[in-house]
Amino acid sequence: MAEGHPTEGHKITVEQGTQHVRVVRDGQVIADSARPLVLRETGYPARYYLPPQDVRTELLAPSETHTYCPFKGTASYWSLPEAPDLVWAYPEPKPQVADIKDHFCFYEVEEVTG
Repeated sequence: MAEGHPTEGHKITVEQGTQHVRVVRDGQVIADSARPLVLRETGYPARYYLPPQDVRTELLAPSETHTYCPFKGTASYWSLPEAPDLVWAYPEPKPQVADIKDHFCFYEVEEVTG
């Protein structure tokens, strides 16, 4: 009997978030957005993808790191001097997640309340 395809049951959704999120590193605000995209993927925590206009890209240096996801495409990474590969983005995402193109995603994002 054939086994199920490894991607069976795998799902990705991208929706416009209503949360206000911020990325702070060593007391410095790196990103602040009231319009994040929320990507939900089977087996992973929800991730916020922030528009480039809401990210202080001048603080980030491009990294040599690239990773490949069969569902999202090839990610490029950026670093801070003391935080390698802190943030990533998909310059050419797969069609099913096209909305995240050039949006930045950070490992540590806090929701802003009040």
